[in-house]
Amino acid sequence: MQLSDENASMSSSYDFRDAAAEMSGARRCGHNHESLKGTVSFLSLFFITVVALSIWAICFKPTPAQAVPSFSQQTGQPCSSCHVGAYGPQLTAFGRAFKLGGYADGNGEQHFPPLSLMLESSFTHTNASQHPEAAPGFGPNDNFATDQISLFYAGRIAPSFGAFIQTTYDGIGNVFTWDNTDVRYAHRGSLFGDDFTYGVTVNNNPTVQDLWNSTPAWGFPYAASGLAPSPAAASLLDGGLSQQVMGAGIYGMWNDLVYLEFTGYEQLARDTQSALGVGGVHGSDAFGGVIPYWRLALQHDFGDHYVEIGTLGLNARRYPGGDASAGADNITDTAVDANYQWTGDPDNLVSAHAILINENMNLGASRALSSTNPSDNLETFRTDLSYSYKNTYTPSVQYFRTWGSSDAALWGTANGSPNSQGFVAELAYVPFGKPDSFIPWFNGRLALQYVAYTEFDGTTAHASDNNTIYLNLWLSTDLFAGYSP
Repeated sequence: MQLSDENASMSSSYDFRDAAAEMSGARRCGHNHESLKGTVSFLSLFFITVVALSIWAICFKPTPAQAVPSFSQQTGQPCSSCHVGAYGPQLTAFGRAFKLGGYADGNGEQHFPPLSLMLESSFTHTNASQHPEAAPGFGPNDNFATDQISLFYAGRIAPSFGAFIQTTYDGIGNVFTWDNTDVRYAHRGSLFGDDFTYGVTVNNNPTVQDLWNSTPAWGFPYAASGLAPSPAAASLLDGGLSQQVMGAGIYGMWNDLVYLEFTGYEQLARDTQSALGVGGVHGSDAFGGVIPYWRLALQHDFGDHYVEIGTLGLNARRYPGGDASAGADNITDTAVDANYQWTGDPDNLVSAHAILINENMNLGASRALSSTNPSDNLETFRTDLSYSYKNTYTPSVQYFRTWGSSDAALWGTANGSPNSQGFVAELAYVPFGKPDSFIPWFNGRLALQYVAYTEFDGTTAHASDNNTIYLNLWLSTDLFAGYSP
């Protein structure tokens, strides 16, 4: 069920995509290698102990086959009901409805608090070694890592009221962090004679509350290496505010056709960010006032075919480096997205996602403080296609491209260009999470991923040096498997 990064899922995290790509670079600190290994060993031992206790619970108190972790315990449904490939974060129609309803739907039985634990570990190899090292405490290449260990409260709090709350130990940055959070109240009624589900969301990452896997928080790749080079340029909507803000909004889905949401975010104080392990570094950018976020989507089933098209965006006032003496930059991100699923055969499922993000920046403050252009723009495009066979084997492929104005002072690249493009190919294997799985409280996902760049930070020369082989393992378990109140 949905957990992370993805991330994950609901990753993904599961911070499924954010967890490795965004958290690790921003949160790394200079701890020595022995301290890192000791902490990782302790937390890994803790996870193994929890799994052993769960095995004991199943042996001495059997339960019917359910999926993992706490979401499936609550609903009595296998992970494959909510997730393509029996593991998050990619959602089925059932998974989208569960999230829309505030994580509160269940099987009518009482359950212990919905707590789950997740471990993500990996191996990373890049074409060229990184100098002096991939990250503090790691070597220049061929690195094994405990990417993250996460604890989740994921499920119902009260009728119509639920939450997805993740706290994470980042094994690459060697820091504990406040991770993806989405708390919801939802109500089902009618409007103009048709079904209408509406609610309130309080969350800490624009798009973490979204129902579709085209948007940044839960988009493919659902896990990415935190020990591999990544392009320098990214839009604010594309993870730039993750966990550094807190927002509240309202949303509604009418007639299972039209979805509309408005959410306002404010940046957390630097001291608060620092305490939560998500930033707050002196000299980092600050954002003033409310950051409005909007989302509009249309969806429809055409027999075995499901289609969604939509738009989303935000507007922010940025103080470069936290310096408000020259006023503020104005940043507007606008995106269009599309999703497709074919569900005509229970053993074969095809999914496709696409998003195009346009960022327009009025850089009056930055220009006064440095030598940036008066305005810049950045475009980001991603599209991916996946095929899932028996919710067990899921090959996926993605094309990505980022391009925009050249600005040496803004992007930090050697030639001032933000341009990057390439492909991601991945094969994922999930042995459990299906109705006939013999382990009902445990799930895992093993994925082999290859990232190939044709352009990196504005140059095609040596772009392939950044190509990456990434072997990733996710394990998750319900902490109260086999028990009922």
